[in-house]
Amino acid sequence: MSGSLSNHIEQARLARGYTQEQVAHAIGVSRPTYINIESGKKELTVRQAEALSSMLRINMDDILGVADGTSVFSDILKSTEKYKQMILNALKYGAGEDGKITKTKLAKLVYLADFIWYYLNASPMSGMTYRKLPRGPVADVYFRALDELEEDGTIIREPKGNAILFSLIEKEAPSGSLSDEELKLIEKIGTAWRGKSTDDIVNFTREQLPWQICRDGEVIPYGLITQEEPERVYGTIQL
Repeated sequence: MSGSLSNHIEQARLARGYTQEQVAHAIGVSRPTYINIESGKKELTVRQAEALSSMLRINMDDILGVADGTSVFSDILKSTEKYKQMILNALKYGAGEDGKITKTKLAKLVYLADFIWYYLNASPMSGMTYRKLPRGPVADVYFRALDELEEDGTIIREPKGNAILFSLIEKEAPSGSLSDEELKLIEKIGTAWRGKSTDDIVNFTREQLPWQICRDGEVIPYGLITQEEPERVYGTIQL
């Protein structure tokens, strides 16, 4: 495996929020073996490449290499940046009058943006991987994205009882990767849920089919949302 391809695998893993140990377990190798794969010192078998493709949601050609040596891994990094912009705009439109929002509620607003967009367009807004967690669906990369946004000086967090609140440092949120239609949907979702509690939105997402039929910790396929009735997808959102 070429050095560039191994570097791309590492970038894809980090973009999805996985540790080396998690990926190693998923493809059936030890962590030291996976480290050698990621560093380009060991080749992947076809079975391992298929497992890696499924976990990181990337094409087999990008793992095994294509004839001209090109790759689309940069798209994954762009998707992560877009996901961060979704977070910032969901915070902007969904925060309370004090400009603050709980970490859990913010995660659900971004989830709704991705899955409602999929319901309308047959493709997600960010393409991030979501899992069934006790407090509703959450993207694998969500917590790391919050850490990076805080480190960048874009958001600030503060504890309040058992909750963690986030607020924007600047009044405006960057949106360069989001289309006007995507921004409008995020605004409508945030506005609809702004006056609702964290428990309200958690319960709404847990009543949806994607959360109901998946097992704890399991990846939630986007396609499951298309089997829901519209009112259980949109709630009170006026599209």
